[in-house]
Amino acid sequence: MPAYRFEALDAGGKSTTGVLDAENARAARAQLRAQSLVPLAVAPVASAGTDTPGLKLGRKVFTNTSLAVWTRQLAGLVSSGLPLERALTALGDETEDRRQRELVAHLRSEVNGGAPFARALAGASREFDEVYRGVVAAGEQSGALGAVLERLADDLEGRQELRAKLIGATLYPMIVSVIAIIIVTFLVTYVVPQVASVFTSSKHALPTLTVVMLAISGFVRQWGWLVVLLLVAGSVLLAVLLRNELFRQTFDAGWLRLPLVGRLSRGYNAARFAGTLAMLAGAGVPILKALQAAAETLSNRSMRADAMDALVQVREGAPLASALAGKKRFPGLLAMFARLGEQTGQLPLMLERAARQLGTEVQRRSLQLATILEPLLIVAMGGVVMLIVLAVLLPIIQLNTFVK
Repeated sequence: MPAYRFEALDAGGKSTTGVLDAENARAARAQLRAQSLVPLAVAPVASAGTDTPGLKLGRKVFTNTSLAVWTRQLAGLVSSGLPLERALTALGDETEDRRQRELVAHLRSEVNGGAPFARALAGASREFDEVYRGVVAAGEQSGALGAVLERLADDLEGRQELRAKLIGATLYPMIVSVIAIIIVTFLVTYVVPQVASVFTSSKHALPTLTVVMLAISGFVRQWGWLVVLLLVAGSVLLAVLLRNELFRQTFDAGWLRLPLVGRLSRGYNAARFAGTLAMLAGAGVPILKALQAAAETLSNRSMRADAMDALVQVREGAPLASALAGKKRFPGLLAMFARLGEQTGQLPLMLERAARQLGTEVQRRSLQLATILEPLLIVAMGGVVMLIVLAVLLPIIQLNTFVK
């Protein structure tokens, strides 16, 4: 039964909006009048194959966290034996967000119309990516939708947890760096000239450190705007160049060769690739389709190119472990676990273990890096401030010496 979005007035003249199921728009208006509502506008929710109106533009309906929670709730309802249509109805009635309610109503109307759940999700492809839809389709085909949704929720939560830990590990050093830059800029551009100007009128030569600091202060005050402008222009130019696929692959390949962040990036991408591949293979998705979908989740384009090349080799008959072993950008651990999985017939389980181990290693290294950076940044900031203070104090000490 189609779903209709409505806006109506209640008995008190207050406007209300919502979604209801009806055979047609006329029946929807009749339902509203039966509820003592005066319909102002009634419009159908989009059908499968097109994105729901109002969801194409603006922010996404689901954040990463809310999508994981919603998937967990849906998995729990379906696993308990509740039909999918009733589970969607319960979730739609529970949510207080209007856009989420409309999206769930769209999904429910498609399922009521006989469309598979995966096809209904395709009508909101911005909210549910290809991996999400592929897992759901495999769950429907195998008749284990509840278990597959549970696994999908686990993957979403694990991915979000890893991302949150990486952000948390880098947040403090970033805050310290920004504050340090602001303080040093203020001291150099305002404090140093104000204090040092008192001594510039004297006939005595200023200390070398003070002269250097005044030169730096003059340069920042005169040309600082140009430096900022060049940095902004460089950032914009880099963003434009990164849209070129060849340049993006070259840039990402160079990023992986960096001493610390390169290793973290390689581990994070490999963990995400292994986790997605394990989830899809465990849900029954064919290995070639699973490989292609897992490759699309890689944010590093050079690693994505390697994954697609491995897909070609697997399509030609090569084992997955051999295809991955030839790609040096992927950690050797991934190929080793893939080989064990192929030999034991437990490829999804071994890939999941590889993803877990790689994710743990990324967390450990990021926390270790943050632990090292924090005192280094504080020491560096203290050293710069000490030099500025010395540049101000040395003329005073020199003047006292002359007076004596």
